Amino acid sequence: MRKLNNKVAEEKSPSELPQMGFWSHVDALRAVLIRGVIVIAVLTVVLFIYMPDIFDTVILAPCHGDFILYRLFEKVTHAWPWLPEFTTEGFDVKLINIQLASQFFIHMSTSAWLAIVLGMPILLYLLWGFVSPALYPREKRGVRRAFALGSLMFYLGVAVGYFIVFPVTLRFLAEYQISAQVPNQISLDSYMDNLLTLILVMGLVFELPLIAWMLGSIGLLNRRLFNRYRRHAIVFLLILAAFITPTGDPFTLMIVFLPIYLLWEASAFLVPPAPAADNNE
Repeated sequence: MRKLNNKVAEEKSPSELPQMGFWSHVDALRAVLIRGVIVIAVLTVVLFIYMPDIFDTVILAPCHGDFILYRLFEKVTHAWPWLPEFTTEGFDVKLINIQLASQFFIHMSTSAWLAIVLGMPILLYLLWGFVSPALYPREKRGVRRAFALGSLMFYLGVAVGYFIVFPVTLRFLAEYQISAQVPNQISLDSYMDNLLTLILVMGLVFELPLIAWMLGSIGLLNRRLFNRYRRHAIVFLLILAAFITPTGDPFTLMIVFLPIYLLWEASAFLVPPAPAADNNE
């Protein structure tokens, strides 16, 4: 009997809990937004102070031949002679600045961008504190897992973008020439736009399993779709990986293709199986 009463208490609907008026909700949301702005502002100031060191050791690291991915490729191609030779010698991208205020504005914008990325768990925690009182206990458990999984996958995508996708793209484009008479001179603005865009895109792409799980949990997606279009997805993802890394090197191609394909399989695993009636069709 006690267990039954506890279960009923746990499943009490939010409408039966103490209510807040409209303006109380507005005040609570405003407090969350103010805290979030303060967190981002503090992180931005700290990152602004240390940004020169971050630029030299992190942001500009893919410009040099001793970057970790390039050294890994060099070791692999030396160990497997049938792969195209990859060398780290002589690769050094020199960036130029062609606008007077670019370095100052990039200093500020990069500090703010990194502050948002690094402060994402804190922002999600503040948002959770605002949303959670309106949820059932079982809904809270599901949303809590979704927040945790979403943060983890976003950072994993950012890491893949920084350590794999962007360096491979930079290496190819920095050395590509339509004519020997047209040397490449890469501007700081172009470099930062491509770096931040690819990292952000990969962070969002890695949210696909979470989106698939959410759509599956409300009945809009099931595993039959993934099983039916798996071959099409493999071809499409291979083309996408080839577009990102048009070097013709199968090893590099697979380095980019495998993480994206694993996201597809993870999405298929997280959605529910197709209903029995659909399987019999």
